[in-house]
Amino acid sequence: MKKTRISVTKASRNFADCVSRVYYQRVAFELVKNGIPVAQLVPRNEKICLGSEAARALAEVELSPAEAKAWHRDLLAARKRLKAPTDKWR
Repeated sequence: MKKTRISVTKASRNFADCVSRVYYQRVAFELVKNGIPVAQLVPRNEKICLGSEAARALAEVELSPAEAKAWHRDLLAARKRLKAPTDKWR
């Protein structure tokens, strides 16, 4: 899922637009106050995992050679079956 950092002030001034983007584009907003993340505006029941998130999770796990090979095989199979999401704003 695409995450966008936005100040709390900007989010409050453009709240309806932010909610529309969350709903239609499945964008998540990280709300920042004084440079510190304080909240998130995310789609409800979101079940998307970005490749970067998967890479971070895998970097913390040690896989045996057999597990790594099985994971790679499953990844290739998933890539064949999955379609890229359509961008409704283009």
